[in-house]
Amino acid sequence: MTNLEFHGTGPLDPDGELAALRGDCARMVPHWAAPEKSASRPVSPSLIHGVRVPPASARLLEAMSDYGD
Repeated sequence: MTNLEFHGTGPLDPDGELAALRGDCARMVPHWAAPEKSASRPVSPSLIHGVRVPPASARLLEAMSDYGD
């Protein structure tokens, strides 16, 4: 488990943390390969089958408002 204790003296700077994360991501860009774009094709309705949702997930979604919580 990671030790997440903070022992700094000043306030946290979320923008500085975000900037560091963005910098890390920018340095990783050359290592990521983007897939070739392909046009998506329509799926035949005969290939679409029902979606099964576990009861616990269905209850969670039922309890959510239409516009999010």
